[in-house]
Amino acid sequence: MKISEKEVLHIAKLARLELTDEEVETFAHQMGDILTYMDKLNEVDTTDVEPLSHVHDMVNRLREDKAEPSISREDALKNAPETDGTFFKVPRVIKE
Repeated sequence: MKISEKEVLHIAKLARLELTDEEVETFAHQMGDILTYMDKLNEVDTTDVEPLSHVHDMVNRLREDKAEPSISREDALKNAPETDGTFFKVPRVIKE
């Protein structure tokens, strides 16, 4: 299926894109190739194929959401490069 340069320009206008003449020609060819491929896919017999929402029939197996105790402050600060004993110390990022 061929798409015209006029149709490409219309799509570009809707998308608020400015295209050069070379880009219009390139996109017309590429969009035509995509539509040709879609026509080939429409020829495939899918009468015995059930529709799917996903390719895999996997199911999320989520754990129960339950509260558990946190790590201690000492353990959290143990591997920090610099602390004041209570908090992490980091370089200042906001300049006055």
